Amino acid sequence: MVKSHLVVPCLLLLVCTVLSNGGSTAKAAGTEDGSEAWGYVEVRPKAHMFWWYYRSPHRSEDPRKPWPIILWLQGGPGGSGVGIGNFEEVGPLDTFLKPRNTTWLQKADLLFVDNPVGTGYSFVEDPKLLVKSDEEAGSDLTTLLIEVFNRNETLQKSPLYIVAESYGGKYAVTLALSALKAIDQGKLKLKLGGIALGDTWISPEDFVFSWGPLLKDVSRLDNNGFAKSNSWAEKIREQIQEGKFVEATSSWSKLEDDISSSSNNVDFYNFLLDSNMDPISLTNSELSEKFSLRRYSRYLNSLRATPGGDGDLDSLMNGVVKKKLRIIPSNVTWGGQSDLVFTALEGDFMRPRIDEVDQLLAKGVNITIYSGQLDVICSTKGTEVWVEKLKWDGMKAFFSMDRTPIYCGEGKETKGFTKSYRNLHFFWILGAGHFVPVDQPCVALSMIGSITHSPIATK
Repeated sequence: MVKSHLVVPCLLLLVCTVLSNGGSTAKAAGTEDGSEAWGYVEVRPKAHMFWWYYRSPHRSEDPRKPWPIILWLQGGPGGSGVGIGNFEEVGPLDTFLKPRNTTWLQKADLLFVDNPVGTGYSFVEDPKLLVKSDEEAGSDLTTLLIEVFNRNETLQKSPLYIVAESYGGKYAVTLALSALKAIDQGKLKLKLGGIALGDTWISPEDFVFSWGPLLKDVSRLDNNGFAKSNSWAEKIREQIQEGKFVEATSSWSKLEDDISSSSNNVDFYNFLLDSNMDPISLTNSELSEKFSLRRYSRYLNSLRATPGGDGDLDSLMNGVVKKKLRIIPSNVTWGGQSDLVFTALEGDFMRPRIDEVDQLLAKGVNITIYSGQLDVICSTKGTEVWVEKLKWDGMKAFFSMDRTPIYCGEGKETKGFTKSYRNLHFFWILGAGHFVPVDQPCVALSMIGSITHSPIATK
């Protein structure tokens, strides 16, 4: 059942204001008590990006303990942060509109963005305006941050932490570099607190090479399947080295298809599951690049709801949520352009972003990497390989350190491990797949409190 507190009209400010700033325009609205705000920023002519901000009820204005803000960036490409990250992972309400006990609002304010344009409620008036690279996505996000932060002195006092999942990690590092440049030039009034990369697609080559060994070790592939996987991975490596990124994306799709066939449909987000355990899982023939986004964006929802019924994310976002927000154009369907977003980025999809991580580390930016033990698509094994390629001058000391075990709650069961050196931090999360906040919510909440130095004590 839909909870009435989400749509009570008296909570809405019916002031949808049009603003201009450096060539961009913005349309915004929010709740009367200031607990929520949302809006559109026209980041380029006819390219409209949607954002949704939640003010934490725990927010402190003590200047000695600055209250953090988390910008959540979803993957895909084309996955909706406003939908998936918000209602399925860390926002205040779940897809049944019930309060989430482990919402990250306990530790920080939350800013969800449908990025890039064409994702979720974001839209373009001409498909030619869809971004074709991670750098273009970072530039658009910088424009949005200028619009949101430069007009709000309260937000400017809070450190911003960019937290990314899956493909969102590539956006995060290009955004961070773009934002730092804008800050240095005086164009953006913002304090960058750090970046957290959660099961992120930073180095596609290292991930595809990890799939065969990982799935062979856990008995989901035999020697034949392992050989096929490695053969495709070698081909992908050659294509990446030759700069044939569109071809590499096509080969990646075929590799997923072969692994699915050889493993009897292992779930790419949790190797303990079959993908066909989910009620709306896709068949082998549908495992291609144009369907991968759909598989990603529906994974969590399929575990909890009947499509079209209560808790179904598509129905929620195109129904009661759209009605609440009021500023979504009537001809815009949530997720209506998402498949186009994936296709537009096919030439950048397999491009690594390790160098960008190195640049940020060298600039002294706090970088946190966290990885779910059971993930396949962005496996811990692959993550460790690309981290070893970093040229940052603290890597030798980082690798020489021992890990510290992680616990959560009252028990003493090991939930993971962590280690840090200077501005690089790594969390290994046990019992979690691709979606760490869903699989291990207690650990994720504690971790994010540590990352953001939240004034609210982390248990």
